[in-house]
Amino acid sequence: MKERKLFDTVGKDLSAGLVVFLVALPLCLGISLASGAPLFAGLIAGVVGGLVVSLLSGSQLSVSGPAAGLTVIVLNGITTLGSYEVFLLAVVVCGVLQILLGYLKAGIIGLYFPSSVIKGMLAAIGLILILKQIPHFLGADDDFLGDMDFFQPDGRNTFSEISYALSNRLQVGSLIVGVISLGILILWEKPFVQRVKFLKLVPGALIAVLVAIGLNLLFQNSFPAFTIANTHLVQLPEITGPASLLNELRFPDWSAITNPSVWVVGVTLAIVASLESLLSLEAVDKLDPHKRRSPNNRELKAQGVGNMVSGLIGGIPVTAVIVRSSANVNAGGETKMASFFHGVFLLLSILFMTDFLRYVPLAALAAVLLMVGFKLTKPALYKTQWKLGLDQFLPFIITIIAILFSDLLKGISIGLVVGVFYILKANYKSPYFFKRESHEGHEKIHIKLSENVSFLNKASVALTLDHLPKNSDVIIDGSNSTYIDYDVLEAIENFRTVAHEKDIRLTLRDIPSVATVDMH
Repeated sequence: MKERKLFDTVGKDLSAGLVVFLVALPLCLGISLASGAPLFAGLIAGVVGGLVVSLLSGSQLSVSGPAAGLTVIVLNGITTLGSYEVFLLAVVVCGVLQILLGYLKAGIIGLYFPSSVIKGMLAAIGLILILKQIPHFLGADDDFLGDMDFFQPDGRNTFSEISYALSNRLQVGSLIVGVISLGILILWEKPFVQRVKFLKLVPGALIAVLVAIGLNLLFQNSFPAFTIANTHLVQLPEITGPASLLNELRFPDWSAITNPSVWVVGVTLAIVASLESLLSLEAVDKLDPHKRRSPNNRELKAQGVGNMVSGLIGGIPVTAVIVRSSANVNAGGETKMASFFHGVFLLLSILFMTDFLRYVPLAALAAVLLMVGFKLTKPALYKTQWKLGLDQFLPFIITIIAILFSDLLKGISIGLVVGVFYILKANYKSPYFFKRESHEGHEKIHIKLSENVSFLNKASVALTLDHLPKNSDVIIDGSNSTYIDYDVLEAIENFRTVAHEKDIRLTLRDIPSVATVDMH
């Protein structure tokens, strides 16, 4: 019976691994394209995510690989550091820092980032992905994918790049392939397609890529004027076996280890990759039919080892990825072997499918990334954030604008500052319950402190006490409080010493005296 159960699990994982591989293959290539890295690097990262991270992770259903959320940092990092080999060193640094974070038990860090800021970060990445893929979608000959910032030091910007592509270098064949690929991806999301069980298991991205290859072959044979130039097809090295694969690997430039920019890029990667992995992990745990909980700190260590290995052999950074993970859940994956099998299939595709992959038009990959970008920044997200109120919408929209006009780390930092402002404001308003009633010509006021009163509440408590009316009876009640910060107790003590000057009759209930706190 146990053997039968094991056989069923392996069978489900093998089937799910194949589905995830079909989802991951175009995404690995597309994300490399968007990142300005060699396309081969995305496949390497996918293999590492499948073969290495899956075995070390405590998650049974999470799938790791190159992620759209890192494209901005990767592209800017390669540009800033001057060479891909130096960037690989930053990826290794990222991995080391993630392992350190895991041992420091920093897996809880994701809970301290306001969701509005995280959503703003992802929405900004979605916008940048969309705008940066338009030249590929149109088949622009001069590819401007240099810096990912909207406004760049040399005066160029994202919009001028799109304008140039539209007016000078548009390839009709690429445009046709891109539009049809995008149409297939949109169609595949429709309910009437998803209701068909077989079609639901086949990724729309795979269909789009296969149709794109077929269209370009049709152009070559029947409509030569529309044929897509080789420069706008996937460029991969020729792999004939393990030996040639080893020859194509690229390695970090260790001479740059003292370059401060390497560490800045490494730290940025570590923060964003860790956040994305932890958020994906939480989302996948919610999707898990068995409701298993994945250990956060172990995940950070697994991702750290994965990024170290990826950087050491020429791959771009990896994170846990919700798109592939949800595909794994929907395909019936049971254990982490599904992710491992997807890595095996990716490795086999590198060894035996590179000739076929070189037929893939970049316009088809751009269409896949346009859909990924749209899902990250869909209009419904903006509408939802607006409905939640200004305390959620302003950090969200300010994070987006800050990222577009600066960079990812600065944008997140600015969004955090705005988010923290609203947190402080909320704490300022709600450290206590205030009840006021008139009785025989004077006020009776009951101030009941909340369960936890921190130093953030000091200003609110002090100002409230300062504005209490003269000739009133005031009760400050700490009977429900498990913790009252010393600064708050000091504010209460200062008020106690001057209350008689305003004819305020003060009663303290379960409020420790400052002297008692000092003794402890």
